[in-house]
Amino acid sequence: MTVKELYEKEKKIIGKKITLKGWIRNHRKQKEFGFIEFSDGTCFKHVQIVYENKLKDFEEIQKMHNGSSIEVVGKVVESSGKQSFEINASKILLLGDCPEDYPMQPKKHSREFLREKAYLRPRTNLFQAVFRIRSVAAFAIHEYFQKNGYIYVHTPLITTADCEGSDQMFKITTLDFDHLEKNEEGKVDLSKDLFGKKSYITGSGQLHGETFALAFNKIYTFGPTFRTENSNTKTHANEFWMIEPEIAFCDLEGVMDIEEDMIKYIVKYVLDHCKDEIDFCNQFVEEGLREKLEKLLSSHFTRITHKEAIDILKKAKVKWEFEPSYEEDIAKEHEKYITEYFNGPVFITNWPKDIKAWYMKLNDDNKTVAAVDLEVPGSGELIGGSQREDDYDVLLKRAKDLGVNTEEVDWYMNLRKFGGCYHSGFGMGFERLIMYLTGIDNIRDSIPYPRTPGNCDY
Repeated sequence: MTVKELYEKEKKIIGKKITLKGWIRNHRKQKEFGFIEFSDGTCFKHVQIVYENKLKDFEEIQKMHNGSSIEVVGKVVESSGKQSFEINASKILLLGDCPEDYPMQPKKHSREFLREKAYLRPRTNLFQAVFRIRSVAAFAIHEYFQKNGYIYVHTPLITTADCEGSDQMFKITTLDFDHLEKNEEGKVDLSKDLFGKKSYITGSGQLHGETFALAFNKIYTFGPTFRTENSNTKTHANEFWMIEPEIAFCDLEGVMDIEEDMIKYIVKYVLDHCKDEIDFCNQFVEEGLREKLEKLLSSHFTRITHKEAIDILKKAKVKWEFEPSYEEDIAKEHEKYITEYFNGPVFITNWPKDIKAWYMKLNDDNKTVAAVDLEVPGSGELIGGSQREDDYDVLLKRAKDLGVNTEEVDWYMNLRKFGGCYHSGFGMGFERLIMYLTGIDNIRDSIPYPRTPGNCDY
């Protein structure tokens, strides 16, 4: 059996003989008996294994170290301790030994230390909780979109499309850097490269996603993306996962409806399916986490413009580190104030065009674009989206104004010529979502092997 099956059937199997395979999380030894805290990774809970000195290999069992893998044969019995049942072992076999200097001993470890042992940290309670929540949240995302008629699209990881700005994208090449051939202009001869042109590792699947939305109506992508930002903040990584839906015949109001519906669905799904993990994070990571998540489910998501947000911030009797501006982005301190001001999630719409991407719908005022950011209490910006520009001439001008090479994205531009329509979409960083769901405050602890500046181990 597995530990998960044990807890699902515990009342039905009292008195039954079972076999378990897993790992020793903690081993307490006494003269006449011993206790093993046992886990097999199939659920967050552990099982207590009790063995007595009447076993012929009692002394050998007592030598088993924390971290060792074992096979246990024993009877399920009612427990007099905190747990409702325990295993009275008749046989314990050592499958894989573990030395006494095993780093994951049953004591408190700093998260910085655990990042240095990233290949072992999934064995700790914290990361058992975080990565199980990550798994369940990923399933919830797929289930939400599949139930609502979206097509799942695998957009390319290798691309020539400059979506987020080539200065933020990793360049790829097969050229030999020690023997670079030059063309007549004295520049590197890209015709000798594998793809014959500049190519990148994608920073977003959005542009390719839009091509499918204008064929399937509703699509979503969910996969890894890459940025070259040399940022060492707690919320930035060079490799992360993105959820990017694109919806035809959908305006800005419609995409906000979808964002709210989606995030509530995911949060409820995680609360329903990760009760033990959420309780652990609530106790040891972020006090009040469960209350925060449950409150979101019943919250009204306020909708205000960027101008209205700046009005509120300027009237606030607060000494800001960064003064609010009608022409600029809002800072973390502003995001926190706005969500506290409205006591819940807030959509901020209609941002200054000069600080937003070239593909966003230009509003009639010619100063703002139909963009939206979702700010949530405790985490700030969680989702960014927009109505996409559907006027070819306007899009062309915006692209040129912002220095986008339109020849490389002519296929994207042509969507506006060939049966185009108004459409919208958004992007949500998966790790940001995991941070919100678990209370983890550093993106490095929300992804199995974080890739950040100066860190590409394993």
